[in-house]
Amino acid sequence: MAKKDINKSSFDETTTLKLDIFRGCFREWYPVFVKDHHTTKIYVYDMFAGSGEDSEGHEGSPLILLNEAKGNNDINHCATLVESKKKVEFTFNEINKKKCKKLEALLIENLSSCRTTCELEFCPYDSSLQFKHEDFDELIRSEELLNVLKDKEYAKFVLLDQYGYKYVSSEVFKLLISSPKTDVVFFISSSSINRFKHLPAVEKYFNTDKIEWDEAKTKEVHRLIKDYYASLVPEDMDYYLHSFTMKKGSNYYGLIFCTAHSLGMEKFIRICWDKDKQAGESNCNVGDFFQMPSLFKEMDSKEVGVKKELAQLVLNGTIKSNTEGLKKALKLGCRPRVFVEAIEELIAQDQVIIQGKFNKTATNIHKAKEYKIVVK
Repeated sequence: MAKKDINKSSFDETTTLKLDIFRGCFREWYPVFVKDHHTTKIYVYDMFAGSGEDSEGHEGSPLILLNEAKGNNDINHCATLVESKKKVEFTFNEINKKKCKKLEALLIENLSSCRTTCELEFCPYDSSLQFKHEDFDELIRSEELLNVLKDKEYAKFVLLDQYGYKYVSSEVFKLLISSPKTDVVFFISSSSINRFKHLPAVEKYFNTDKIEWDEAKTKEVHRLIKDYYASLVPEDMDYYLHSFTMKKGSNYYGLIFCTAHSLGMEKFIRICWDKDKQAGESNCNVGDFFQMPSLFKEMDSKEVGVKKELAQLVLNGTIKSNTEGLKKALKLGCRPRVFVEAIEELIAQDQVIIQGKFNKTATNIHKAKEYKIVVK
């Protein structure tokens, strides 16, 4: 069956949601490394770029990435890059040669139009765009890309808006998470993996025996796929993954964001909670964390259950410090403030003693001053 070309029609509601999350993710990620003095160069990869827009001219991921990289009236990334002389390189890969040519023309026209109103003498993106029409399996293993991925001084943003599921294999995932200063966001058709889980076409890329399938909870399948990828992360590696499920018809798809830095995950989870204000993980109430409120019961949030879980982890001795608790909140898909609320309640209930100076730091948790927690 031929793959549907989403660029030939208007983006539907689910695709628009996906692109909005891409936009928010990159908008948060990019300025961090534009300003970072320890980053000598920025690489942005859109590995399944398409032709850049839909049939009505709505922005696809390549235009989103390029326009966000310019900044806005409040933050002019171009001026910062010109002043610092930091280089940025975009790679847009689209295996369809005709679509790749259309994309190239579109982005070059975008930059040309931008120059007509720009006050800068030089455009930092003049020679920064690369266009490829290569097979992803070959591109991801190319010497050029592998050299970039392993360089600790380069920041890398990797967007994998694949069709289906096969390209982010266990091998590719392990390569990307082992690459320093590399954040990854990818789309995956989780329902397809579930539907064909016993076929060689799926087992070639996934060890489906490691996934705890529950046919009674098909809408949780994307979270299960995220958990599968999380199981591939080495136990001694401090790493973060978060998923966002999107339902379209009877099928479940979604995004998975991967980062080695808590700040990156803080930002992504904030974006997800902006889209799903009850659970921060879907457009379809995936975990049944809340039901419609009644006269006697207010609407529940995922954070209610996570706060209870964090409190129990403190009381059983698993969490022994605020830094451990803040990170655990992130790994459970919640904003770190939920841990602060949990520990405040335990203090008020006289169940724990704080060793060190207590603080309520719940953002930029990598900078939080650590204190120890002792259970009474």
